[in-house]
Amino acid sequence: MGSLKSSTKILQWSVAAFGFLALALAFSARATLGLVMPIWSQELGWSRSFVSGSAAAALLVMAVVAPFAGRLVDRHGVRSTLTLGLALVGAGCLIVSPTSSAVVFVLAFSGLSALGFGIVATHVVSTAIARQFDTDQGLATGIATSGSTGGQFLIVPLIAAVLTAFSWRWSFLAIGLSCLLLIPLLWRALATKGGPRGEVSRPMPAASLKDDLSAIFHKPAFHVLFWSFSLCGYTTAGVIETHFLPYASFCGFGPVPSAAAYGVLSAVNLVGMVGAGWLTDRMNRVVLLGSIYVLRGLTFLILMNVGASYEMLIVFAVLFGAVDYATVPVTASIVSSHIGLRVMGLAMGLISAGHSLGAAAGAYSGGYIYDLTMRYEWVWLISVALCVGAGLMVFVLRNVPRSLPAAA
Repeated sequence: MGSLKSSTKILQWSVAAFGFLALALAFSARATLGLVMPIWSQELGWSRSFVSGSAAAALLVMAVVAPFAGRLVDRHGVRSTLTLGLALVGAGCLIVSPTSSAVVFVLAFSGLSALGFGIVATHVVSTAIARQFDTDQGLATGIATSGSTGGQFLIVPLIAAVLTAFSWRWSFLAIGLSCLLLIPLLWRALATKGGPRGEVSRPMPAASLKDDLSAIFHKPAFHVLFWSFSLCGYTTAGVIETHFLPYASFCGFGPVPSAAAYGVLSAVNLVGMVGAGWLTDRMNRVVLLGSIYVLRGLTFLILMNVGASYEMLIVFAVLFGAVDYATVPVTASIVSSHIGLRVMGLAMGLISAGHSLGAAAGAYSGGYIYDLTMRYEWVWLISVALCVGAGLMVFVLRNVPRSLPAAA
């Protein structure tokens, strides 16, 4: 019995560890685009608007792919799903590495790799964690999904070092090879049977897509989580990941201190996700998620008043980082209990698609508002309102649904 429990624990935390590594590589591949953008402008003559447009196109592809990736992990398990996603990300990066063709770059990065980005995603990993953990589920989700920001904090500096020592081509080559090398390790490690929910690669009971969608759409919690997570995307991946560095420059800070502030934000982000996961297991999840949204909204008031104070910029980075991706483990836990494990992957995929669409809207509207007013004030004010609105939406939920779904 002790041996079985030990092997079960090893399997459970192997899922968390490989989820972390897969997300770290996928998110680092996305972040590399920002590193090489100025180099491409000089070396290949590609404009920043072209590269930015390619990144936006990748986000839209991810939004389309997310529900299918969720369905894939529901039907075929995490091992097959992450293997496919890593293969697509790796292949796309390897194709980008030697090319100087804009068309090939778009097809490889905004097409092939973007498909992989949509599959190697937090909703896939959080679904896998929910299937494996009966206890400490929130903490495990926080640790595993923190790879999404941990990659930017730990791996991107290594990519930057490779870029400086060699060239941008070696950076994409390194990411591509890393993704492909992780596949056999993941495949072997997650092949073991065990876990309180069953085998890692075993699908949940099959049902038609129409029935699953109907089951999801009839849950009021889904609609609350979909729209709140869409607003989450607008205020994180949309306005901050796209416009934080330009805003820091607008305030008069140079590239190095601006990047350092963003590094602080990413580091605290990792801690915030793990902390939110730990709290998910120990307090009212609705209160926690709603409070995270409201607190995030208040941090934008600090950003509006940075002025020429670098200390204020760091204060914002620390506070925002604590509540940035912290919504992920809490949202995943509520989906698990309120919508059900059987369709959790598909439900999280749909919710993640909303996040990507919100992010695309935030990235575009932030630039449009700035071009219109030559200021960021309204960008941050709108973000305050949307965060508070997302929090108020969440507060209408119950921590435990009136009747738990049978699949849960």
